[in-house]
Amino acid sequence: MRSKNKFSEWLNQRSPVQLIIIFYIIAVTVSCLLLGMPVAHKDGADLTFMEVLFTSVSAVSVTGLSVVSIVDSFNQLGIVLLAVVLQFGGVGVMTLGTFIWLVVGKKIGLKERRLIMADQNQYSFNGIVKLMKGVFKLILWIELVGFLILGTYYLTYFSSWQEAYFHGFFASISATTNGGFDITGQSLMPFKDDYFVQIIHIALIIFGSIGFPVLVEVKDYLFASQEERKFMRFSLFTKVTSITYLGLLIFGFVIMIALEWNHFYADKSWHEMIFYSLFQSTTSRSGGLSTFDMNLLTEQTQLVTSLLMFIGASPSSVGGGIRTTTFALVIIFILTFARGKSKVSVFKREIFEEDLYKAVVVVLMAVGLCITAVVLLTIIEDSSLVAIIFEVCSAFGTTGLSMGITAELTNISKVILMVLMFIGRIGILTLLFSFNDVTKKGEFHYPKEKIIIG
Repeated sequence: MRSKNKFSEWLNQRSPVQLIIIFYIIAVTVSCLLLGMPVAHKDGADLTFMEVLFTSVSAVSVTGLSVVSIVDSFNQLGIVLLAVVLQFGGVGVMTLGTFIWLVVGKKIGLKERRLIMADQNQYSFNGIVKLMKGVFKLILWIELVGFLILGTYYLTYFSSWQEAYFHGFFASISATTNGGFDITGQSLMPFKDDYFVQIIHIALIIFGSIGFPVLVEVKDYLFASQEERKFMRFSLFTKVTSITYLGLLIFGFVIMIALEWNHFYADKSWHEMIFYSLFQSTTSRSGGLSTFDMNLLTEQTQLVTSLLMFIGASPSSVGGGIRTTTFALVIIFILTFARGKSKVSVFKREIFEEDLYKAVVVVLMAVGLCITAVVLLTIIEDSSLVAIIFEVCSAFGTTGLSMGITAELTNISKVILMVLMFIGRIGILTLLFSFNDVTKKGEFHYPKEKIIIG
């Protein structure tokens, strides 16, 4: 009893950010126990602890990198459990927690709201519970529609309706959460010529990675009356996120066509080229599904894809990486500085200096983290430098694309990738803020002095 009280007291002393990390660690532990049950495995599938742990971390972080074949290792129960873990990891521990609290009638107080803010990178208490409630319902509706469309369409591919809808069920959750896992054994390569399947997956990936607040704002606008729309304004977050997301999507699409014109696309038709490029650019955000072997691309395209995976998805979404708004703020800050201006503004709104500092810190920390991981893996592994960079960026961006080296890595390298996946999911800022001393007193300020730069 005394030890229980001590543990409760210790938890109460943790900051919301520290508690979020603890909750995600607990989620990985529970997932490992569930996916490690022999009853969830196929006959003859003797999974090691490292294989189960890697799969669990990859699922909770909705990455999709795997050291085992999902379809050959897990039975239907195991695949359903994996889908549940993807759902849990995708919407976030506090989004799901909020929904459960509301269902059981628990009052969501100040402490719970602070946890939700920490998990979803929100700045204000105002409307936070309503937002999470709306997000959870919206994601479920998106997944339900995706399941019905894909399941019904898959009737033309599979011999039984049970198999068709089971594939539709898992595919919808995996795509919406940007989980990157598949139960075909070949990702979406069996559907490389089926553009309807690709379009549905592209839509689901975008819905999951563009940012929950964006989805809610767009939904509210679409369902508002003409009179209500006159007074509605999209937030700065939605504007910056949407434009950056679309810009990166177009950039990835165009650059892939340019780099692969005389290589991968040399013998491809125009519609094959368009859909290969569109799907590749979309899945590089955080999707992790693929319609072709990544090894078929030039090294230049592989490096550009690595950059896109490093940037990742939008904040408050299912994806990882440095996030689209971070990338946008750093670019805007550089352009503003180059023009000799002291204030950074976008869409007639001035950006807080604190947000600029955060963006720069996130980029620098992420670059340092990924470079360190690349150096360590090049020392340990025999794979090419490009393949290692690709794998590291995929893990940090919680994307799941791979050049086929994941299963061949040593256990030390797998641990490094697991750390990257975990950090990519919770975010650099969450990691940094977790080191804050919650008991510290107010800060004092030293005199300022200029220092020569450059």
